[in-house]
Amino acid sequence: MGRWVPNAQGRLIEAALDLYSERGFEQTTVAEIAQRAGLTERTFFRYFADKREVLFLGSEQFERSIVEGLERAPAALTPLDAVAVALEHTATFFADRRAHARRRYAVIDANPELQERERQKLGALAAALAAALQRRGVKATSARLAAEMGVAAFKIAFENWISQPNESPFERSIRNAFEELKSLT
Repeated sequence: MGRWVPNAQGRLIEAALDLYSERGFEQTTVAEIAQRAGLTERTFFRYFADKREVLFLGSEQFERSIVEGLERAPAALTPLDAVAVALEHTATFFADRRAHARRRYAVIDANPELQERERQKLGALAAALAAALQRRGVKATSARLAAEMGVAAFKIAFENWISQPNESPFERSIRNAFEELKSLT
């Protein structure tokens, strides 16, 4: 194998998703992922700390972009509306990734360890949003409630979006989830 291979990271991600879908997450090894991608295990570990990271790559940047969206939201918005605006900005991230998102979600949904990791990721997002709301002057309890409700709405919107057979935009799913949330409160 040559030293440099174009799109090694993308090939590893695709190989991992294929194998996780075919065999299951637990039954798939790093060696198998690397072999399927036509790469070495050493190359795999240049990009990922372990095989879980293939599914969670970019989580920190994703969270940071949402928090930045909240920071840019108009000051006159209620805390929940500001969270909604921030989360609507994720629609551009998901615009061309529905198939990938479906595959990733199916793998996570089939594995309790990965479900726990996903919950941790969502919990960290809620904490980051709450902190950003507090920097906007929102009281701590209100900030936490708005952030937690917002992340719950985001999760429901995402699950609805990937389960839809049509190609409706993710932004619409987020708006619908927040409208439903507001109607309940």
